Amino acid sequence: MIKNPYLKEKIAFTLLFGATVLVVLPVIFVLFYIVKQGWPAINWEFLTQMPQKGMRAGGIFPAIIGTLYLVLGTLLFALPLGVLSGVYLTEYARDNGLTRLVKLAIINLAGVPSVVYGLFGLGIFVVFLKFGASILAGSLTLAIMVLPIIITTTREALDSVPQSFRQVSLSLGVSKWQTIRHVVLPHAMPGILTGMILAVSRAAGETAPILFTVAAFYLPRLPKSVFDQVMALPYHLYVISTQVPHVKLEIRYGTALVLLIIVLSLNLVAIIVRAQFRKKKKW
Repeated sequence: MIKNPYLKEKIAFTLLFGATVLVVLPVIFVLFYIVKQGWPAINWEFLTQMPQKGMRAGGIFPAIIGTLYLVLGTLLFALPLGVLSGVYLTEYARDNGLTRLVKLAIINLAGVPSVVYGLFGLGIFVVFLKFGASILAGSLTLAIMVLPIIITTTREALDSVPQSFRQVSLSLGVSKWQTIRHVVLPHAMPGILTGMILAVSRAAGETAPILFTVAAFYLPRLPKSVFDQVMALPYHLYVISTQVPHVKLEIRYGTALVLLIIVLSLNLVAIIVRAQFRKKKKW
């Protein structure tokens, strides 16, 4: 039994640092390897041309545009609905058995495999509602998939705002909605944006849901409406890695690198906005 508190602290620090290194090093290695293998394929033609020769040549421009459409469509549907649901569950819903059951169900839905959401989107949006394999069906499917993440992070962000902020606002005669709109939400916005970052990362990298609802195997053109199919980088990467023979290794890793850059760029914008909101926090 170690009695020296300083020695205990040093051991704990060493263990925590070692655990951090074990987590970070593999990520750095994977990123370095993808950049090393994929960078030779990155050029203007690769980023702006249509695929050719069954995706063995040309560029990945339709897949880039399709991925951006799906991410933006997902956020368009999921972000307002997720934030409003989180606000209702935190600020308005009564704490009873039904509410606790709903909150538990939302948490559990975050762990459902993405292929299940893909089958759900196929049955509801593609077949039942007759949207067909389209951007609309894919975006709605991805939105349902990321909703639990946005709702959960929104609730946690709202719970982190001190109750005294609400009490002072209400004591001044301000309505509950005005208190939420002008006092609670601005201070909870960094946490809400964190949920958006997680949602973007998952939506942009999923293959199974778009496989059933929107992704095209080979489509060397851009979509003209929300009812068109599109190519998407995750599915495109899966296809050229497993279905199309004799594709150059650098093209595969180049596609993966472009997908990483898109996800990191979208996250970087959200992180910058989140940092601006954090500067306005008053506690």
